[in-house]
Amino acid sequence: MYLEHFQLDQRPFRLTPDLGFRYPEPSQADALTTLKIALEQGEGFIKVVGEVGLGKTLLCRTLLDELELPFVTAWLPDPHLSPGTMRSAIARDFGIDLPARPTQQQVHELLHKHLTEMVAAGRRPVLIIDEAQALPASTLETVRLLTNLETERRKLLQVVLFGQPELDRRLAMPQFRQLRQRITYSCHLEPLDRAGVADYVEHRLAQAGADRPLFTRAAIARLARASRGVPRLVNVLADKTLLAAYGRGKTQADYFDVRRAIADTESTLDHLWWPRLQPVARLAAVTLVAFGAFLAIELLRGGA
Repeated sequence: MYLEHFQLDQRPFRLTPDLGFRYPEPSQADALTTLKIALEQGEGFIKVVGEVGLGKTLLCRTLLDELELPFVTAWLPDPHLSPGTMRSAIARDFGIDLPARPTQQQVHELLHKHLTEMVAAGRRPVLIIDEAQALPASTLETVRLLTNLETERRKLLQVVLFGQPELDRRLAMPQFRQLRQRITYSCHLEPLDRAGVADYVEHRLAQAGADRPLFTRAAIARLARASRGVPRLVNVLADKTLLAAYGRGKTQADYFDVRRAIADTESTLDHLWWPRLQPVARLAAVTLVAFGAFLAIELLRGGA
């Protein structure tokens, strides 16, 4: 709705991962470098963990886009798979023709044979799993068993796990200790700081065709505080902020436009007023609530 008003070529703050809008955020850049080094070294398991909205899927797609021969990739974006379904999905992603109704033994043998042939031809098979924290326990164990496939010199398959912090908690369970010991590289994604949010917004606006600042400095500061530096929340709030400015006929979004966006975004409301109150103010708020409850009880007693 606001593209023509702000003279933009496309929406700058869409939520769908778009490599054309990728911002070189430091922790993501570090993670990508670590992933490439670990894969070059032939490590079996690599893990990337980050909170919701920090760009794990975008990083995953960036890795898929930038890995070139000799690497050959299989990608599982949906982890809610049984062990058998996962094996078949991996086999098909690696280009293996499966029988109409293969047994799991057939799938395993075909996968082993194909991986062996790829490695013998100088290829480097890599399995990339997004949202790995949601893998069923039996499927996660199957992933570990797949990495047992090896030649005398190297693993036939490398695995990269992308997941939320719940993945770390799952891997800490005794039943996954063997898998945990095989993870040789681990990366953690971090939120943007205030300067990072400003650069992120400017970068996406420039990619969308903006030739001037569309947010005041006060608006950016408010946006950074409300979003907690989470890129997905930045996108949500920035998009709503531009819409609010457009609705008021303004050519630059200000602090009050961000406030309107915040009021319309539930995921920011609790963060803004309660955690940021000073301890004395929090104590006063609790005291007022308690006093109100006491008065209510006394009134009820009096009425009785």
